[in-house]
Amino acid sequence: MIELRAGVLIQVTRKASPQFVRPILFRLIRVRTEWITYDGWAWLDGYQIDAKGDAVARRSIYVQPAGLLPPEPTPTRRPAPASRPAPASRRVPPTRPHARDILGDKAVDELP
Repeated sequence: MIELRAGVLIQVTRKASPQFVRPILFRLIRVRTEWITYDGWAWLDGYQIDAKGDAVARRSIYVQPAGLLPPEPTPTRRPAPASRPAPASRRVPPTRPHARDILGDKAVDELP
């Protein structure tokens, strides 16, 4: 059985309560001991956690603590293979037009 203390991450499934047909991750804030429950059941306050690890909703859930599970391990991601940086584009600097291109067939000596 998981120790219920603030901050623990748990997986809530049908084993804990029939309402959780689709399992959720839940970060516990506190166990509501002041609320009367049936034997073997408890009210928990906490946050529903999404796949990225972000809290998406604050909830109070009614569960059997014996049915709570530790979170499933997330698959470890391998670092992307180191790729070579893309070659720098060979940029040719703009060329200045030659005098013959501007003036045509006139020789440079014949300029006014």
